[in-house]
Amino acid sequence: MQHTTQKPRIKDIARMAGVSEGTVDRVLHNRGEVSVKSKEAVLKVLKEINYTPNLLARSLASKKHYRFVCLIPSFQPGDYWEFIENALLQAGNDFLQYNIHIDIHYFNQFDANNFLGLTDNLLQLKPDAVILAPIFRNETLAFTLDLRQHEIPFSFIDSLIEEADFTTYYGQNSFQSGFVAAKLLLNDLPDSSEVLVLRTKRQGAVSNQTKYRFEGFMHYFNQQTPHKKMDLVHVEISDTDDELNLRIVEQTFREHPQLNAAITFNSKVYRLANYLKQLQHANIRLIGYDLLDKNVEYLNQDVISYLIAQSPGKQAYYTVRDLCNKLILKQEVNQINYVPIDILMKENINDYINFREKY
Repeated sequence: MQHTTQKPRIKDIARMAGVSEGTVDRVLHNRGEVSVKSKEAVLKVLKEINYTPNLLARSLASKKHYRFVCLIPSFQPGDYWEFIENALLQAGNDFLQYNIHIDIHYFNQFDANNFLGLTDNLLQLKPDAVILAPIFRNETLAFTLDLRQHEIPFSFIDSLIEEADFTTYYGQNSFQSGFVAAKLLLNDLPDSSEVLVLRTKRQGAVSNQTKYRFEGFMHYFNQQTPHKKMDLVHVEISDTDDELNLRIVEQTFREHPQLNAAITFNSKVYRLANYLKQLQHANIRLIGYDLLDKNVEYLNQDVISYLIAQSPGKQAYYTVRDLCNKLILKQEVNQINYVPIDILMKENINDYINFREKY
């Protein structure tokens, strides 16, 4: 039997010590804040394995600086994309020894032309890698073709376009998460139920992620409920006009008195929850996405029945890490990395929030 020896990687040390990779990195380079307990755990593992940090020698010896350009939607404080931004900046700080610079640019996720205007000039920045949320499918494919022609690697977060030649993807299986949402929402609804499917209007294109979530939802609806007399009521609302949206939802309930369930496929389900509460329809079953503070508030009030979460911070952080490993350390990385589909409700939300794994 043949045995081989291999120097442990930072991820191996993190696993053995029961801490995050970022914590190991901070201990190795004596920077940043680390709790006494975590530092002792890392030092104990380093002593046991007689570790010397030669793994980083290749990058430390290089004077090259790397610009990672990130394209994410603009957001308001507390929105989903704030988690992404914070994690990108954290990763830039944690992997500073690789001489990387995180350069974040923002586009309007409801306007494809705004995205195109941003990407037109991005190549002039001469990025070493690009991280982007492919909200707009066709526009993203055109942009990533340009990146490939310039031999610039790119990674996706939040949603996936499989035919693009991407380096990594971190995010949910959007189709499967839509299927799960449909199963939760529709499984035991009575016959003759009506279900509100709420979408947000976009200029120029449909969101890539919400498109796949909707397709997963419809797959379950078509395959699992043909024997039921159940109708879907499709409604579009504005991203900015709450007064108009309230009137639209109110009119929808007048025209469809059998509505007893609702779903929206983006992270702003709190808006629909607010409309339902104002209109005294908060007793219907409501499902949405992501762990925003406002969403959690309505979940605890029993206005939202379920939230489907997807660890956005980890998506962003691990993407930066993998690009460092691939571009700088020349290590192999997994291309597709699906994050778990977390189903949250009032009864488990507090424990879920209090037990946050660090990245």
